[in-house]
Amino acid sequence: MRTIKTYSKRAPFYNAFMRISYGWRANLTGTFTIYRAYLSGMGEDYEMHSMKRRVLSSGSAMVVAATALVLGVAMFAYGGDGTSADAVRHIKGRTIFSEASPKAELSVQKGFRFIGTQQVNLYGNAEAEQYLFARSGPDNIVERFYLMQFEHFLPTNNLTYNYDSMRTTQIGNLQFNCDVRSWPDFAAVLTEDPASDGAAMERLLAKRHLSFPHNAVLVRMFHLPSADHRTELMIIYGEALPRDTAVPVRKGGVQLDIESPGSAQMFLEHARQGLVVQTR
Repeated sequence: MRTIKTYSKRAPFYNAFMRISYGWRANLTGTFTIYRAYLSGMGEDYEMHSMKRRVLSSGSAMVVAATALVLGVAMFAYGGDGTSADAVRHIKGRTIFSEASPKAELSVQKGFRFIGTQQVNLYGNAEAEQYLFARSGPDNIVERFYLMQFEHFLPTNNLTYNYDSMRTTQIGNLQFNCDVRSWPDFAAVLTEDPASDGAAMERLLAKRHLSFPHNAVLVRMFHLPSADHRTELMIIYGEALPRDTAVPVRKGGVQLDIESPGSAQMFLEHARQGLVVQTR
């Protein structure tokens, strides 16, 4: 991680992980500059390290999605299945029961198994709870996965989330902003920064002796449950691609919404079909 004092959109300091930067931008308010990123070499003058890239500067700033989560102090208790029933959220089988932000039940289809849960501190600016589900093949390489992430900014800042530039989709009673992108060498990208949330997720998967695929498509979906836009539910759906895939894949990532809208819609439907969301 390095700090650059210039607050230009092309001169940030970089972190890493769980919101893959697809080139979309969102408004933020704050007092410092942070970039969370996903892939190296993505976009003009940008360097991606993980799944979420954020620029937080004084006044209005932008979020360029990716994923940069570092393991931190938990605000929920762990039980035998990873959570406890008296926590804000707990899990039973393949269903997450959330009592707030949003108050809902999120279930993944049969065939996915619960890998684990962890809380991450996002560089002192936000906290998030991650829940990981995956389906793997006989070689222990993940074929599909869901990451459910409940995130909120800390009271030490006045930052907000804004995904208005992304298209929308509906899952149950909740509306999400979403986009779709393909990535090469996905597993290597996640572990570029060992302090990132991508690397944290990879370590969580490794505890089950599983690994991520080489080529993958990711569908990112964001729901803002509060009127102040300081909390969010992020769902990442990932699907492995064969090396000889017809889906465009190249270094830096491909925005399938633009280059292959038919493929983007297909993978979005895959993400929606494997997920049930019921508000409570």
